[in-house]
This record gives sequence, C-alpha cells and structure tokens, in this order.
Amino acid sequence: MQGNTAPLTVRLDGLRVAITAGAGGIGRAMADGFASCGARVFLCDLDREALAASPYPSMLADMETVEGCEGFVEAAIAHLGGLDVLVNNAGIAGPTARVEDVTPEALTRTLKIDLEAMFHCARRAVPALRAAGGGSIINISSAAGRFGFPLRSPYAAAKWGVVGFTKSLAIELGPERIRVNAILPGLVAGDRIRRVIEAKAQANGRSFAEQEAEALNPVSLRCYVTPQDIANMALYLCSPFGATISGQALAVDGDMQSLA
Repeated sequence: MQGNTAPLTVRLDGLRVAITAGAGGIGRAMADGFASCGARVFLCDLDREALAASPYPSMLADMETVEGCEGFVEAAIAHLGGLDVLVNNAGIAGPTARVEDVTPEALTRTLKIDLEAMFHCARRAVPALRAAGGGSIINISSAAGRFGFPLRSPYAAAKWGVVGFTKSLAIELGPERIRVNAILPGLVAGDRIRRVIEAKAQANGRSFAEQEAEALNPVSLRCYVTPQDIANMALYLCSPFGATISGQALAVDGDMQSLA
C-alpha cells in the first residue's frame, strides 16, 4: 500500500512560490502541484542534472551557506516580483551512526542544511511576505521531529528544531497575517528512504527486507507516503481552505507511532 499520486485540485492563480531543493523528490512534486494550480514557481537545487530537467525558473544554490540561502530568496523575489509562499524543503539525511561515531563535521553539516537554512531563508523572505500583505511559510520537518530516532541523532535534533522554529515564527508573524506551518512526512517512497534503510540494515547487521519491515511496522496503514501526499498538504495550507491554520506540526505519515 502506498499513498496518493494525484495532485490536489484548487486554484492558486498568480501565487508567487519559492521552493528550496525543488528540482527532485518532494520539492519537484511541490513545484508541479503549485504550477498545476496556477501558481508561479521559482526554485533552487544543488543537483545540476535535476535543474536542467526542471521546466521551472530556477538557480543553483547551496543551502549549507548563508550566501546560498539569502541569494536564492533574493533571486526568487526579483524573478517573481514579490513573494507569497516560501517552502523550506531542502534537507539531507545526515549520518547513520552511534552518537560516539558521529563526527563534528557531519553534525554541523546536518544542522546547517536541515535547520539553519530555514532560518536564513525565512529571514530574507519575511519582508517580502509582509509587503504582500501576508503569506505562508512551510517548513519540511519529519516524523523524526516528534519521535526519537536511534542512530540518526543529528537528523532528529535538526527536525525537532524545525518544529520549535515553526511554532515560534508563527506566533511572531501571525499579527502580520503570515502563517507558518511544518509538515512532518513519514517514510516517503523513493531513493532517499531506500538509502536510509540500507544504511540502518548494514549498521544493525540485517537484510534490507528485515529493516524495511521493522520501519513499516509502527505505521498503522503499513505504507510509505508519496511526495505527492506531502505536496497536497502544502497546497491545502496555501489555499483558502487553510487560511486559519498556523503554528502547526502536521504529520503526513500513515499514522506512525514510532521510528525504528
């Protein structure tokens, strides 16, 4: 069993949307979904091949650097003539290792890309959202942002941080009609989760099938979710249907009870 592959149908004509890491995976599903609803999209990525294959206006940007984050948002605002939505989607899996085996460099890189980049992008986006009379920021967290995740402590720490950042920003920006929400995907079908399961299987001395079964067992629906499931939640939040939803950490995970 797997989640939805059909985009939500809602009109978002003229909505100006900036998406980090938007050329593949969840980001590409976001871009396709917003564009299919009439929005104008500008995205960035670090994958040159994925950017070349993307039909949307885009740029190469490294979310590990402050310059990359700020440069992307500034370019998006210039291209779109303002901004209505920022989707902070960029992230990496980080190391799979016991805490004593995680290097300081691996920890720092994970926190920079998975948490600090969202701060830097939001910092540049807020004045444009304010000028637009309000808007929406969507931060992609993870099921690891509400559960412990053994052997993945840097990633879990960053994704818990995303939830705290989201809630704080929602309170701060609410009076200016800027809504801020986090989406917490569960096990998203694709190459990334396969690599994570392979790494954990190796670390635990198990087969891939055994590790996958353990990963899916705490999911009530016993399924992966799809990038489209995540994109549909973003579309809902940015539509009139989500006009009063802010400060929320919304799980899209098939009712996951824990992470293994």
